[in-house]
Amino acid sequence: MFHLPVSVIFLYSIVAAAALIYAPFLVVGYARFSLGYDISAPRTMFDKLPPYAQRATWAHQNSFEAFMVFAAAAMMAYVTGVNSPWAVVAAMAFVVARLFYSIFYILNIPILRSLMFAIGGLGSATLYILSLIQASS
Repeated sequence: MFHLPVSVIFLYSIVAAAALIYAPFLVVGYARFSLGYDISAPRTMFDKLPPYAQRATWAHQNSFEAFMVFAAAAMMAYVTGVNSPWAVVAAMAFVVARLFYSIFYILNIPILRSLMFAIGGLGSATLYILSLIQASS
């Protein structure tokens, strides 16, 4: 069976989370080109986008915000040498939750979107806590 060191999982999770920032934007791009992309004023197209593409835009924007919090938490865990199964679960849970967050946002399922937001936030918070515990010991 293939096993990665915990520290490497933190790094891969940061890369995966960064890539997920742009997943909802693929949906926005599809909608823009379906409408006739205006290269001279791409931001003015927002009001013309169908609701699913507007939600995809919001998911994309929220992904930047969540990524900053998570990346700092994962880097803290990496730097402090956290080596815990809970940390692995937290990092992986964040990535999976953010994938489903965007899907549920685009599909307009607010309760599941909110649940995924909470799971992602809990993943980041867990990494912060474990890092602080590790740094204190």
